[in-house]
Amino acid sequence: MKLIEGGVCAAQGFTAAGVHCGIRRNRTKKDLALIFSRVPAQAAAVYTTNLVKGAPLLVTKRHLQDGLAQAVICNSGNANTCNADGEAVAVQMSRLAADALGIRAEDVVVASTGVIGQKLDVAPIAAAVGPLAQALSPEGSTAACEAIMTTDVQKKQIAVEFTLGGKTCRLGGIAKGSGMIHPNMATMLVFLTTDAAISAAMLRKALQGDVRNTFNMTSVDGDTSTNDMVTILANGLAGNDEITAEGADFETFMQALNTVNVWLCRAIAADGEGATKLIECTVTGAQDLQTARLAAKSVVCSSLTKAAMFGEDANWGRVLCALGYSGAALDVTKIGVSFRSAAGSVEVCRDGAGVPFSEELAKKVLREKEIEIAVTLGGGAASASAWGCDLTYEYVKINGEYRT
Repeated sequence: MKLIEGGVCAAQGFTAAGVHCGIRRNRTKKDLALIFSRVPAQAAAVYTTNLVKGAPLLVTKRHLQDGLAQAVICNSGNANTCNADGEAVAVQMSRLAADALGIRAEDVVVASTGVIGQKLDVAPIAAAVGPLAQALSPEGSTAACEAIMTTDVQKKQIAVEFTLGGKTCRLGGIAKGSGMIHPNMATMLVFLTTDAAISAAMLRKALQGDVRNTFNMTSVDGDTSTNDMVTILANGLAGNDEITAEGADFETFMQALNTVNVWLCRAIAADGEGATKLIECTVTGAQDLQTARLAAKSVVCSSLTKAAMFGEDANWGRVLCALGYSGAALDVTKIGVSFRSAAGSVEVCRDGAGVPFSEELAKKVLREKEIEIAVTLGGGAASASAWGCDLTYEYVKINGEYRT
C-alpha cells in the first residue's frame, strides 16, 4: 500500500475540475466541482441518518439504484436543503452536467453543501457547467477539492496504490468537512474513485463496512449534518479480475479503502472549526467491538474533554465521565487512561483511580498538535479508535456568524 499524489484523479480514467460560478459572493472561492469517469463506473454511497435530508441526497439515491454512475457534480455555498423546489434544482443540476458530458442524467451524483434553507439559484451553475466540463483534467483534483470547501481551512485529498491479481490499482478521494460533523452513517461530503474492478454489491459491502470504523468514529461538534454523503465510483480500468465475492482481493481492496478513509477522517477532525489540536482516542481491552466504539467516540465527543485538551489541562476525570455515560459495558475499577503525543506519554489513571503524575510533563504532552487519549478497559481483546478535535473560542465565533 503506497501513498501517491492525484486525489480523485489518481485512478485511471478519472478527471476533475473546480471553478467559481457565482453561488458564493467571494470570487476568489471556487464553488462548483465536477468529477468524471470516461467510462461508466460501479457506484455506491452512504447517506446521513438525519431525517432532514438535502434534496441532492434524495436525487442521488434514486440515481444510484442501478449501481452505476459516471460523474459527480457538487456546489458549495448553499446546501439546497429545506427548499420547496430543492429536488427540481438537484435534478436540473444532474441534467446540466449530463448534457455537458454527453452521458445520462441518471448517471450523475449530485451534492451540495453550505447554508440550509436558502433557495439555490441554478442559473450560475447552468452558465458555468460547460466551461467546467471543458476544464476537466487529470490534474484537477485540487481544484475540485477547493470547490467543495465551506469553512474548511485545509484541503483534504489523498490516494493510494495497491495490487490486485498482478494489476496496479489506485484509489483516491477528496473530502470537505470542518463543522456540523457527527455522523451516524458516513460524514460530510466525501468523493472516492478507484480504477479497481469490483461489483456494485461488493462495493456497497466494502463502503458500508468501512464507514463504521472510520467516518462513524469522527466528530467535531456533535451535529449530524443534513447533507452528509460518501460516494465511491469504481470504473474497472485497472484490468484486474472483478471482485465479486470475499477473498484475498477483497481484503486488499478493503485495506486500501480503509487507508484512504482513516486519513480523511484525521484530516477532517484536525480541521474542525476553530480547532488547534487533533484528538485520537484509542480504546483497548474492550469485551467486544461495539463496546470499544461506544467508549472511544464518547470521549472525543465530550465537550468538557475537548475544552480540557484546548486548555492543555490533564483533567482525566472528564475522560472517565465520558466513558461512564457512553452506554458501553465496562468495569470502572479496571479503566486506565494515558495522554500521549510526540512529546511523550503520561499515565493519569489506573484501575479507575488517579495516579501521581507530573503536571509539567502533562502540559508538555498536551501542548502538541496531535493528542492521543489512550484508554484501556481491561475486559477483553477488542479495540477501536475515534477522532475529534479540541473545543475553542473560535468555534463559537465561526458558528455565531456562519450565515451572516
